[in-house]
Amino acid sequence: MNTIDAFTHDMYLQLDYLAKFVSQKSKLGKNMIFCGSGDSLCAGMLAEAFSDYAVRACDPLEFTQNKTLARTSRAYFVSISGNTISNIHAAKLAKHSIAITRNPTSKLGKTCDGIIPLDYTDSKVLTAGSIGFLASALTCISLVYDFKIKNPKRIFNLAKAASQKITLSNQIYILGNQHTYPIAMYMSAKLGEILGMNSHYEKIEQFSHMGLFTAKSGDTIITLEPKNTYISHLSSNLKKLGLNVYNPSIQSKNKIDQVLFYIFVSQFVTLNMARKKRIKECYFISQKNVRAASSDMIY
Repeated sequence: MNTIDAFTHDMYLQLDYLAKFVSQKSKLGKNMIFCGSGDSLCAGMLAEAFSDYAVRACDPLEFTQNKTLARTSRAYFVSISGNTISNIHAAKLAKHSIAITRNPTSKLGKTCDGIIPLDYTDSKVLTAGSIGFLASALTCISLVYDFKIKNPKRIFNLAKAASQKITLSNQIYILGNQHTYPIAMYMSAKLGEILGMNSHYEKIEQFSHMGLFTAKSGDTIITLEPKNTYISHLSSNLKKLGLNVYNPSIQSKNKIDQVLFYIFVSQFVTLNMARKKRIKECYFISQKNVRAASSDMIY
């Protein structure tokens, strides 16, 4: 199985995972912090957002350089493999540490005081993260926020349909707000990992202050936020500049529904472009020297 097919397979396995997902008991408390890198940091940032910023998300390298955090925090270290070296170093410094990982016997699992295992089935092929990210994100969110998932197949299909209306051209900007900014970051990661495409992710308000000044006619703007007056006003102004503006949206006020929708949109937009370009292998797989440099820093 090539890595694009594996990514596709894992995407659809998310529906099986969601049907069986069991949330953690919400433990929102003082000095909670989520540490991770890449997709795992996005998962921790979602917990931060759903806690209304009562908890924090942090890069593990920053954690190791901040003795106060290490001394006072109840730290959750998010890592699918459990072997990312920065997480392991940070966990050794933490006063209280819990690993959120698919590999409980990993170095991280053995270093932490406790473990929350991620239990899901995937294609068993090294590919870009989809179901692993979803499992990490929902597990992190459930530690700070009580929720139930209703009709995920409907949300999945709505996202698939919405993604087919999005065409990527020139420079790409992905915008999000409190609950969707981490997903904008995740989407940018998928575009890079799978397609080798450069993209920018920003908070919606900040784009008008910063990113907009580098945007050119023909560039792509994707806003991951339900339709509202502010978004309509922004979209109108951007279209006048010749920008291609997309605002995929789901008619639900439920924040979990929205987050699931935008996660799926992120995956489908990337997959659709890979199929359009007839790409069979993820960019990070084909670029062996780049992957080697990345792995040397991560592991």
